[in-house]
Amino acid sequence: MAKSTGATLYIIAYDIPSDKRRTKVHKMLSGYGQWTQFSLFECYLTEKEYLRLRQRIDQQLNPQQDSVRFYPLCGACEGKVETVGGAKPVEPLLYLV
Repeated sequence: MAKSTGATLYIIAYDIPSDKRRTKVHKMLSGYGQWTQFSLFECYLTEKEYLRLRQRIDQQLNPQQDSVRFYPLCGACEGKVETVGGAKPVEPLLYLV
C-alpha cells in the first residue's frame, strides 16, 4: 500500500491463537497495508484510518487470549528500517473461474 499524505507508518504485530479470529484480523489488515512477516503488517494510516482500524480489530479480539500491538514510526525511523534475510510473505494467488 502506498504512503498517503498525512499518514504515519504503523508496524502492527499480532498474536492470536484462534485460527478463525487470526484469519479475520489478517484479512482486515490486508485491506490497510502490506503483509511483511507472518504476524506483522506495515500500514500507512491517517489518524482517521488508525481509529477505524482499532475499532474494527477490537470487535474481533478475545482480550484474554489475543494481543495486537501498534508501533508508530516517525519519518526518520522509517528510513532506518532494515530487512535481513528471507523473502517477505506473499498472499497466495486467488483464481476465480
